Amino acid sequence: MISPQKYRFSCTLTFGDIYGQVMVWLIVIFVSLAAAIAMYQNPVYAFLTGGLILVLSLPFLLFAFVTTLLNNIEMMPLDATAQPVSSATNAKQQGPELVQPG
Repeated sequence: MISPQKYRFSCTLTFGDIYGQVMVWLIVIFVSLAAAIAMYQNPVYAFLTGGLILVLSLPFLLFAFVTTLLNNIEMMPLDATAQPVSSATNAKQQGPELVQPG
């Protein structure tokens, strides 16, 4: 019987990948608050305006975050003869640790 292929998953997502999305989301929040404050003569309209902007923009924000995350997930096949790399082995390959006398 043939054993199934093994894969290694790794995520390469960094803050720089989502920095622009965070900035756009902050702008949306501030525009929503500004619109709500501008309409504060009638608090119901102010609340509905702010909520409507946030609720309508939330699916677009989630779509952008999820697609960015999925685009940064790597799946690499492992060789059948290769041993899986553990975090301890990975740390040894990076070099010696600096130990301060104490």
